[in-house]
Amino acid sequence: MQTLPNPVSASSSNPTENYTDPAIRRRDTRPVQVGDITIGGGAPVVVQSMINEDTLDIEGSVAAIRRLHEIGCEIVRVTVPSIGHAKALAEIKQKLKATYQNVPLVADVHHNGMKIALEVAKHVDKVRINPGLYVFEKPQDDRTEYTAAEFADIRDKIRQTLEPLVVSLRDQGKAMRIGVNHGSLSERMLFTYGDTPEGMVESALEFIRICESLDFRNIVISMKASRVPVMIAAYKLMVQRMDAEGMNYPLHLGVTEAGDGEYGRIKSTAGIGTLLAQGIGDTIRVSLTEAPEKEIPVCYSILQALGLRKTMVEYVACPSCGRTLFNLEDVLHEVREATNHLVGLDIAVMGCIVNGPGEMADADYGYVGKTPGTISLYRGKEEIKRVPEVDGVQELINLIKADGCWVEPEAIAAS
Repeated sequence: MQTLPNPVSASSSNPTENYTDPAIRRRDTRPVQVGDITIGGGAPVVVQSMINEDTLDIEGSVAAIRRLHEIGCEIVRVTVPSIGHAKALAEIKQKLKATYQNVPLVADVHHNGMKIALEVAKHVDKVRINPGLYVFEKPQDDRTEYTAAEFADIRDKIRQTLEPLVVSLRDQGKAMRIGVNHGSLSERMLFTYGDTPEGMVESALEFIRICESLDFRNIVISMKASRVPVMIAAYKLMVQRMDAEGMNYPLHLGVTEAGDGEYGRIKSTAGIGTLLAQGIGDTIRVSLTEAPEKEIPVCYSILQALGLRKTMVEYVACPSCGRTLFNLEDVLHEVREATNHLVGLDIAVMGCIVNGPGEMADADYGYVGKTPGTISLYRGKEEIKRVPEVDGVQELINLIKADGCWVEPEAIAAS
């Protein structure tokens, strides 16, 4: 796996980190600070993931967090199922500072988590709660509906349970993610709205209103589902409802339980990419049934494909056809191996002159088949020289060097 450069915060002076394709106009959202990373407020879309280690394993958790952060995961989430796990996070945070750096951490709190959340809020930068699980509602087999009085009574109980956490996070200047999952809506929401995006949205809004009543707005919202159409519908409805109520909270996008392999990646891209293309989304997580490190390149590939961030070389290459004048797959591999450290450049590798110059679009450099055994090298759309195919890759490198755009791989690794 190619190691990606560790992205920096929105205040970066690196122009490629704040790169945004003008074709996508992102939804305006309020900035929410998570450690030294900003979510929303026009900051670059943030990449995050979650470790698999038991949080009680201090050394294993520190190592896992560091592995993710070093390859570009900007915010790391850990699970906190007990008070013991919450206290362990204090030591994890301390060890990270002492041996590496202060990585922004999110604690995942679920069932009846008030005491756990209050403890862990002391040690992390953001707490994620699930409205469907934060306050337990005992199911009743003979129930057919919830009355208005029952609804209000449970809402009061939620407020009493949520208020101490909200006040703690507010006073510390920390953040909360209200993370709704399609598969874990409360019984009350299921009875009232059904197993629908509307139920997901109402669940989130209930918690948002409690937060706002306590003057707390460092909130990020997620509306995850394992089915892409449900996930897309829930986020779009959430945006509509927030816009109608004057809310501008940033959104955390993800297709939960996407699976593994090629389909897991396609499924995640279909959901996350569709919303990002419409300007919706401020931070993303690709949820694969694989090592968390496998998720990070997928996130950055989605963002680069949409022109939202640029953290690798962009290669433009034709699919090959009967006109192709060299082994396109092999040559693309050679070009990639020689230049994939030159983050910020666009390089085109085209099989023939018929579509080459036109299809290269806005590439910085082009490697195009001219005649059998001959390569044309381009700077932008200008043909610079023709060289023997055997010398093509080296001559491309020479051209990049002549323009002052070459950096030795060792220099990048050292930085």
